Amino acid sequence: MQKIDTSIPGLFILKPKVFRDARGFFMETFNQKTYDSLGLGSLYFKQDNLSFSQRGTIRGLHFQIPPYAQGKLVTVFQGSVLDVVVDIRKDSPTYGKSESVVLDADDPTFFYIPEGFAHGFQVLSETCLFYYKCTELYAPEADRGISLEDPFLEIPWRDIPRIISDKDTKHPYLADFNSPFIFSRELYLS
Repeated sequence: MQKIDTSIPGLFILKPKVFRDARGFFMETFNQKTYDSLGLGSLYFKQDNLSFSQRGTIRGLHFQIPPYAQGKLVTVFQGSVLDVVVDIRKDSPTYGKSESVVLDADDPTFFYIPEGFAHGFQVLSETCLFYYKCTELYAPEADRGISLEDPFLEIPWRDIPRIISDKDTKHPYLADFNSPFIFSRELYLS
């Protein structure tokens, strides 16, 4: 497994080794020893989720507030998505900056999103199976979101017909959200 840093401290991409032959392929999706060797041994996942979505579906931008904040390790098992995160950590040098990556089942890739980031994705393929591991259990009372239409965020959503839940159309702009997340240089820049 290869770890690739992104332009925002704390976010990274993981590229697994994929073994292909005439039957198809095999890859490890999680191995604690491998994570330890990459310096990720402190990640502890408590919940796994799987969603199925149609082309154009946008889910997000979601997060949970403390004490139920979640880190997420996301990937797609079928199809492709534009995966997007926004830094919502107060005092972060990248506060309000978005980072996006295309996740495609034909090129297995995992994207790690730590606490303090809003997360969403847009389905680019006809259908998609989106899988993610979470470091905290889902807590409805802590569930929050940022508007996926916030122009300040400059998210490069694709120009395809959109399917968006009613809930996801009602999130506030980042400027109207008082973030409880604090940037920690020790945690993200070590």
